[in-house]
Amino acid sequence: MALSLNGRELFRDDQPLKILLMSATLEGERLAGLLDDAPILRSEGRMYPVTMRWGRPFQAGEFIEPRLVQTILEALNDETGSVLVFLPGQAEIRRAHQQLADALSDNTQILLCPLHGELDLAAQRAAIDPAPEGKRKVVLATNIAETSLTINGVRVVIDAGLARVPRFDPGSGMTRLDTQRISKASATQRAGRAGRLEPGVCYRLWSQDQHEQLAAYGSAEILSADLAGLALQLGRWGVTPAQLVWLDVPPAAAYSQAQDLLERLGALEGEALTRHGQAMAELPAHPRIAHLLLRGQALGLADMACDVAALLGERDILRGAGADLHSRLVLLSGEERAARGAQGGVQRARQLARQYRGYLRGKATEPVSDPDHPRWLGALLALAYPDRVAQQRRAGGAEYRLANGRAALFAEADSLMKQPWLVIADLGSRQGQREERIYLAADFDPTLFDSVLAEQVRNVDQLDWDEREGVLRAERQRKVGELILSREPLTGLDETARSQALVNLVRRKGLELLPWTPELRQWQARVALLRQLDLAGKGASEWPDVSDTALLKNLEHWLMPYLGKVSRLSHFANLDLSSIVHNLLPWPLPQRLDELAPHHLSVPSGSSIRLDYSEQPPILAVRLQELFGLAETPRIAGGRQVVKLHLLSPARRPVQVTQDLANFWRSTYAEVKKDLKGRYPKHYWPDDPLVAEATARIKPRK
Repeated sequence: MALSLNGRELFRDDQPLKILLMSATLEGERLAGLLDDAPILRSEGRMYPVTMRWGRPFQAGEFIEPRLVQTILEALNDETGSVLVFLPGQAEIRRAHQQLADALSDNTQILLCPLHGELDLAAQRAAIDPAPEGKRKVVLATNIAETSLTINGVRVVIDAGLARVPRFDPGSGMTRLDTQRISKASATQRAGRAGRLEPGVCYRLWSQDQHEQLAAYGSAEILSADLAGLALQLGRWGVTPAQLVWLDVPPAAAYSQAQDLLERLGALEGEALTRHGQAMAELPAHPRIAHLLLRGQALGLADMACDVAALLGERDILRGAGADLHSRLVLLSGEERAARGAQGGVQRARQLARQYRGYLRGKATEPVSDPDHPRWLGALLALAYPDRVAQQRRAGGAEYRLANGRAALFAEADSLMKQPWLVIADLGSRQGQREERIYLAADFDPTLFDSVLAEQVRNVDQLDWDEREGVLRAERQRKVGELILSREPLTGLDETARSQALVNLVRRKGLELLPWTPELRQWQARVALLRQLDLAGKGASEWPDVSDTALLKNLEHWLMPYLGKVSRLSHFANLDLSSIVHNLLPWPLPQRLDELAPHHLSVPSGSSIRLDYSEQPPILAVRLQELFGLAETPRIAGGRQVVKLHLLSPARRPVQVTQDLANFWRSTYAEVKKDLKGRYPKHYWPDDPLVAEATARIKPRK
């Protein structure tokens, strides 16, 4: 729609482009506002009445299958017709199917039919077609059955109220599946399945009160999707997201990650598409797949590239047969016969591979000498997923480190665990899982980085500290993403590079690596207080930002010049940090600091009491008797900051905390005096503290 609106601007001087938006559950008012208050047409259509039956409140983390199966059995007993059940995913469908099969083992009149995207066409048709004469169906479905499908014979819907939604993580470049509550619009769509052909019933496994708390609509997919395809098409269109009008603006982090991927694939230079990027944009495929196809063709591997692309675009055609993608490639080539349950997926993948072959034009420009070698499967996968080249953490282990810095592992033993290098084609995690799980992968030959994959390698000069030995290491690393292929020592380091390595160490480990003292932390808090008061009062301050965040950001300016004598980790303790940080205040700010935020305050008893600036406002902890005669709470910073008084007993235990001393004398002192007089009878507790003499002794001197 954003591109349509942009295109309409191009035709504004000619015949204007007319746009009509249609949906069964549309945010009409919001869309109308985006389209210059376009008129809204509503058509209710014909739908039979659906009776709602509410369940008890849904509990977070609850296993839904027991209650779901119980509700299904009740519905079969109380209602006529077939039953459509909405579950979040295949795992719940399998468990519910097994429990229902056990509960209905003696009932031959009920047919149990799962319905999800990985079933072959025959199984999907069995779920959709009418039940045979004299029988009823229970269709266990994901939200694939929510919108356009009409399942014949269904007049009962049972809704678990959950959906499994893919969420793209721009930080990792991976998609995870999250289980979440559906929206009101989605619940309305699901309930409507019961009233398509006759009056029906909808059982909802949540309460009516909870229903009112659901979001009106589900979140837009653009807010949680992989935006690589969008970034490629906008580059081809010649615009940036900021130049378009959006209903939901693409998230900046996800869009930036998409652009980074396109640059790695050689499709983008700055904001403009390269010639390779233009060719990728012409293929109806995800940019990763388009890059794989074009580079595979250039290498003389077009047939294998089309087969691999088809396997990546189709759901796994050989579930439960290990993670090795080679076995799927053999099945697709026809060298082995597909099992009955996999035939539908194999047929779809073969058709998709034929379509890809039809898109490719031209001849190989840099053909490899051994196109039938099995190592090219890993090479093609690395072209599509350069960020998912993975190195085994330990020989024979299940865990691998990916080029993007993340970790992934096999959930169970797999033949690929013999391989020290992999490229992972399919991985992900669900809620509650800490690591990414490897579902599909192929072995990988890292020597390919010396030839066809050389563009993925970069040389990095790394200066860092060996934390075990506490000395500086300098080396040149050949890296693929975060993986190190090889390293060699660097000699002849200059002083600037050495100091920068030290700064990087402090930035990584934090300021606690430096010899901070409590006194220096108090100095930092005093400066921060005066800066904060200035910013709150006039929006600017002459006091520098000395927060930990600011200091870490500016290490090169204030710390690097003093690192010349640091050659081991232990030498940081020898730095004169007090002089270094005090130099951050230009004259006359050090003098003004002592005036406006003093170390100590004098109190009526004559004592000089230390202020504690570690909290805001600063704390003055003083014995109550030393403040007799003081009418108002002390202030600092030119009267702008009232201190917080911790009034102490003779044993220096707090008896009152206040920033309003006058009110304390007036309203609370009498009760406090009564208590203290009982506990400390030898001490001086006058009736009128405002005229009494302050003392640091038991009683005032005569």
